[in-house]
Amino acid sequence: MATPPGQPPDRPSDVLLDEINALRAQVAALTARVYHLEQKSGAAPEMPARAIPAAQVQPAAPPPAGTILHPPSVHAGSGAPPAPGQLPRLPASSRAAPEKVEANLEKKIGQYWLNRIGIIAMLIGVSYFLKYAFENNWIGPGGRIGIGLLAGIALVLWSERFRTRGYATFSYSLKAVGIGTLYLSLWGAFQVYHLIPAAAAFVAMLIVTASTLALSLTQDAELLASFALIGGFATPVLLSTGQNHEVVLFSYVCLLDAAILVMAILKPWRRLLWGSFAGTVILYFGWYNEYYSQDQRTLTVLFAALFAALFAVIPLATRHERSTRFPGPSVTLTVLPLFNAAAFFLALYVMYRSETTTLTWFALGLAAAYLAISGAFKKRFPGQDSKFIHLLHVAIAIAFITIAIPLKLEAQWITIGWLVESAALLWMSVKTQTDFLRYLAVTALTLGIIRLLFFDHFYAETLVFNARFATYAVAIAILAAIAIFGERHASGEEMAFIRLAVVGVNLLALIALTLEASDYFNRQFSSSARVIPDYRQLSLARDFSYSAIWLIYGAALMTIGFQKRSAFVRWQSLILIAFTIVKVFFHDVSELGGSYRIVSFIGLGAILLGISFVYQRDWLKLSPRTSDKSGHGT
Repeated sequence: MATPPGQPPDRPSDVLLDEINALRAQVAALTARVYHLEQKSGAAPEMPARAIPAAQVQPAAPPPAGTILHPPSVHAGSGAPPAPGQLPRLPASSRAAPEKVEANLEKKIGQYWLNRIGIIAMLIGVSYFLKYAFENNWIGPGGRIGIGLLAGIALVLWSERFRTRGYATFSYSLKAVGIGTLYLSLWGAFQVYHLIPAAAAFVAMLIVTASTLALSLTQDAELLASFALIGGFATPVLLSTGQNHEVVLFSYVCLLDAAILVMAILKPWRRLLWGSFAGTVILYFGWYNEYYSQDQRTLTVLFAALFAALFAVIPLATRHERSTRFPGPSVTLTVLPLFNAAAFFLALYVMYRSETTTLTWFALGLAAAYLAISGAFKKRFPGQDSKFIHLLHVAIAIAFITIAIPLKLEAQWITIGWLVESAALLWMSVKTQTDFLRYLAVTALTLGIIRLLFFDHFYAETLVFNARFATYAVAIAILAAIAIFGERHASGEEMAFIRLAVVGVNLLALIALTLEASDYFNRQFSSSARVIPDYRQLSLARDFSYSAIWLIYGAALMTIGFQKRSAFVRWQSLILIAFTIVKVFFHDVSELGGSYRIVSFIGLGAILLGISFVYQRDWLKLSPRTSDKSGHGT
């Protein structure tokens, strides 16, 4: 029989059967691959090996051209392994999801958190037990130290037995207890009982730290390193004898900081650097508050400088990783240098607050050091991230220079330093497109403005040309720059802050001008020798000057609003003029007399009429356009 036109020629049944089998093999192979991917991601439980025969998992040759492919049926309700060519039934994971979350939470609490809390409790309990035994002379000094050293070494060796059997977390915890015990014993051997000299104690602690470092690196155990870090910094606190041993304490802290820095160089363990910095700051200021005296200043400055140097080299020494939360390098390489610089200069300021000349030289030296670090970093690590950290160190140097120049003058220069720092950070955030620097800049700017308004006390002897007006001018200039250039780089969510900057410019300008007028008349009061007529006349002139300043500023603001076609600026002008109107009608009319009252009302009326005329002319086309009968606008 002839084949109808448009239909494929008849084929033998065995050929069709081969094509169907090839299709089934392909579907089975693809299904197996998808299922294994889901199994790896945790979306499906493990499937029995017999579900898909091995022969069917092998990729098959593509079917011949013209083969009509039909999807195989799926038996959803069957629990048996899928037949050849059938999709395996994957159990719904939604029923197991809550149980899985609860199981993971229970495992996390039982395996990790309870373990860590237990280790900390053991450290504290053992420390207090040993201290109690020492105070009651249960054990002699040599025996106490020997027991501590043997116990620490035994715990470290015993922990290896658990690690080889697969209990790594528990093994690391035991090591942390043992290392903490070793630190405690060596500390007591030198500081409490003076059984060994300082050099021997330092070498012994170096050996313990090196051993901890070696274990952490060889076993790739950040958890072990973190427990060792906590135990190391907690040891001098738990067994403090109440005596001042500055050299031993700070040498010990330097040893820990150096060990952690080495770990961070060899491994990407950035959290250890934060722990080391926090522990150093806490121990330093704790010791300072308790034991510091003027005769220890030179030695204390040397140790503080050593601490600052260890943390300052972190960007140069460690690997550069990008942040997971912000664009750009990691937070450790950006925020930690800021905290380190601030902490070190705070320590110097507390010790040299009355010696401004020395403090000025320290600030200049720090500026030079951070400029050197910036240059070295840029040369060693070229690239966008290098540019970011390079500019960050430049900003820190600028801050120190800004602080150094005014230290011999007045305290308002600290305010100027914060304001300039905020401007530098904002500039860096725009250049490097890093958002979190904007948050730091806003913080510095807020601190500077708060200090300017509520904490800085000025004594101005001249009008306008004085320190207060200059400080206000710096703040106004920075806010104005934010308002002008911010519209080019700010996102939609940040436009509210741009408008806030515009308001801040106007408020600070009004406050600065009003204070200038107030101080001017206060100086006149002081020179009037308390003559009643002169005092009354000066009071009237002062009140009139306030109204005049606000009215003229409001008119200027309205002019700018018309020129820029900015309703936001015009509304600020209207609010200021409204406030001035209230003052003129309710204060000036009763307090001012004669020519001041006349000028005040005439000036207010003239400005209001002028503004009203502008609005009536509708230069800004604010009124809706009307149409006559012919359809042309009027």
